[in-house]
Amino acid sequence: MIVKILKKSATFKGVSYNTEKVEKDRGELMLVKNFGMLQGLEQLRPQDYINYLEAVSSRSTRTKYPQFHVVISGKGRSHSKEELTDIAQQWMQGMGYGKQPYLLIFHKDTANNHIHLVSTRVGKDGKKISDSYEKLRAYRVLNRITGEDEKQALAAHLEKALTYSISTRAQFMMILEARGYALTLKDDQYGISKYGRELARLDLAKIDANIRSREKDASRIRQIRAIIEKYRTIHDPSLYRTETGYTSALATFLHEKFGLHVLLHGEGDKLPYGYTLIDHSGKGVYKGGEIMPLAEFIAPILQSGEQKIPSDETIKPQVSDQKEKLHASIKTDYQEPELPGSDTITEGPSSEDFPEPQWESTTTQPEIYSSELDFLLPSIDINISDDIDDEAILGRNRRRKRKARTNTR
Repeated sequence: MIVKILKKSATFKGVSYNTEKVEKDRGELMLVKNFGMLQGLEQLRPQDYINYLEAVSSRSTRTKYPQFHVVISGKGRSHSKEELTDIAQQWMQGMGYGKQPYLLIFHKDTANNHIHLVSTRVGKDGKKISDSYEKLRAYRVLNRITGEDEKQALAAHLEKALTYSISTRAQFMMILEARGYALTLKDDQYGISKYGRELARLDLAKIDANIRSREKDASRIRQIRAIIEKYRTIHDPSLYRTETGYTSALATFLHEKFGLHVLLHGEGDKLPYGYTLIDHSGKGVYKGGEIMPLAEFIAPILQSGEQKIPSDETIKPQVSDQKEKLHASIKTDYQEPELPGSDTITEGPSSEDFPEPQWESTTTQPEIYSSELDFLLPSIDINISDDIDDEAILGRNRRRKRKARTNTR
């Protein structure tokens, strides 16, 4: 299972977000707890819950971001809404929020059943609930509830990871990091940790032996490329930003449907400079360039009537060539050319906001950034004749017919 503490907020917009899901029949309010006399009323509005949470939070003037918004998700339909509700209550108790006012809302609109928890970080005594190491504690509490043995789980993951075909140590690290582990190089071993605690060590010799035995599977590479080319016309390959980095609808689909996990590499808030593809179905790891260049993988799909988006290099020669042809066609006896009307400028796809948070291969789907890619330009049909005047065509010192100048003014 996965537990994710969502982005901090000064307001309780998590209440509105979840109640809207309920109104659209995409969610179900499972539990309202510790809201005092409010729970005895009928036909409560979302604002009623927000007002109560704000009233409790106002007892602390030092807490700027009082909302506590969490998601607990199972894999697929492995946990029912009742099971998730029970786990969520135990988790809130284990994290110190058992006596806090909170809402539990089950969501059923993604591939993975999950439940949202919304509360306040301020207690009724005006003190803030401890958030010390809360991300580490979040998993420890969840694992204790579900009975997962962390070391036993790691042993199974290590055994499976060593069967993957890899070409670098970094690729092996990515396989385990995708499962939430952290690897630290210590002499000739990797220390493997999770939730801030080292669970095991692995000799580098085992990884290096796996690298030496790798044989590149050209047929699988062709197959993966064919899958991407087929489904990129159905699922948008344009990048959007999440709390954990960039992804796309295409990348999410490939992971869920074919076990092809796309890891985009970037620094901070900058756009990705490359990617790695983990093929869980075929047990292999590939550099993005082996499958498809990044620019091609994330290029937005053009609608009917749109032109391919040119780069800086392709635009400049086009303009230069047209100018040369235009100047070459000019004669001494100049005749006014017929200038064509303005061509229609085709607009690219508009940006949209996707506030739906996702996890596993689903995290928060926020704003689309595809239009901001620094190596793409807007789709514009260029016709240089639209902006050429008489002086631009003939030059400032043009030759005239051998006739006397007359002033008609």
